[in-house]
Amino acid sequence: MKRRSLMAAAVAAACSGLLAQAPAQAQDKPIRIGVPTAVQLQVGRDTQEAIQMAIEDINAKGGVLGRKLEMVVADETEKPEAGINAIKKLTAEEKVDVMIGGYTSGVTLAQLPHIARAKTIYLGVGAASPAITQRVKKDYDEYKYIFRVGPIHAGHQARQVSGFITDFVVGELGRKKVAIVGENAKWVQDLVPILKKSASEGGADVRFTELFDTQTSDFSPLFSKVRDSGAEFMVVILSHASSDVFAKQWHDSQMPMPYGGIDVKSMDGDFCERIGGKSVSEFAANFAVRAPITPRTEAFFDEFHKRTKRSSVYTGFFANDSVYLYAEAVKKAGTTDPEKVIPQLEKTSYVGVAGLIEFDEMHDVKAGGKHPNLLFAQWRQDCGREVIFPKAIRTAEPIMPPWLKK
Repeated sequence: MKRRSLMAAAVAAACSGLLAQAPAQAQDKPIRIGVPTAVQLQVGRDTQEAIQMAIEDINAKGGVLGRKLEMVVADETEKPEAGINAIKKLTAEEKVDVMIGGYTSGVTLAQLPHIARAKTIYLGVGAASPAITQRVKKDYDEYKYIFRVGPIHAGHQARQVSGFITDFVVGELGRKKVAIVGENAKWVQDLVPILKKSASEGGADVRFTELFDTQTSDFSPLFSKVRDSGAEFMVVILSHASSDVFAKQWHDSQMPMPYGGIDVKSMDGDFCERIGGKSVSEFAANFAVRAPITPRTEAFFDEFHKRTKRSSVYTGFFANDSVYLYAEAVKKAGTTDPEKVIPQLEKTSYVGVAGLIEFDEMHDVKAGGKHPNLLFAQWRQDCGREVIFPKAIRTAEPIMPPWLKK
């Protein structure tokens, strides 16, 4: 009996010791941030670099709940199949606590069921289709894990490009006749009908619209149609197509009109230089450049440039914001349990690089006013950029292509 009592006491002591170790072991385990992104593109490189910037900053201050943060990357390329495999790798194999990333709307839409099935929080920073967060509204219990930190969705972008056309192209430049061209991709299909309608209602004379294949390498037939339409300004909406080739051919053919719009590759900090300055005078939409947009904007761009010698594209600064707002939600929840973190994320009010990050009932980032917006920056002769629109934050006066008179 005495021996059994001693053994029982020993077992109890051992169990007590294991229980005491459990919280310490949990604290030692890092919080893992999965990053599904197109790693070969600048959107992917900037996503990773910006997340690492935030991780190093937070870890230097003690981490989150006493735990360090670490990053795990999976290449989703621009293909749905690869994107699905990236989600499976991060959730099933790497067992990440949260995912921050994304780029292509078609890929993200294919990933959604797999994200929901894994019950892992996903903070999107690249894809713009409204259909992504509409899933949250249609089936909250299934898709509540999905949030879009950026960019503002395609519908908001269409309305803000329309404002650029109405207030700047028509209102300031006096160029009422416009053509709208874009790549044949899901997000553009969502955007162009809204854009055409709202621009027309705003006083623009939309002479021509056309969507072209993303693999197009010769834009001369398209440019001929635009010329024949009598357009005085060409609005472009493209991301996956070759912006480099488009800009070069626009320059070399000396199109009799300026152009601008949403040109994702033209958001790259080295875009002008890598095509030999042939984008000079293009008005390229962005969500932030180095300008006093929020208290975080210039500091972020300066630190990012210090680390990389380049200027971040939009996925970078939205990814950087995502790490901080997720960390804040985890602190408030006192755990990384998604069921407890999600209600805290829904209450997010975080001053980010491009504006105040708050979510609507669909977990979509709010747009307009103090929230993120499109701004239009123009490439200049020195391959620098100046903010042209909105006029309230303009940093220089607009210029025309060198072969056109004012």
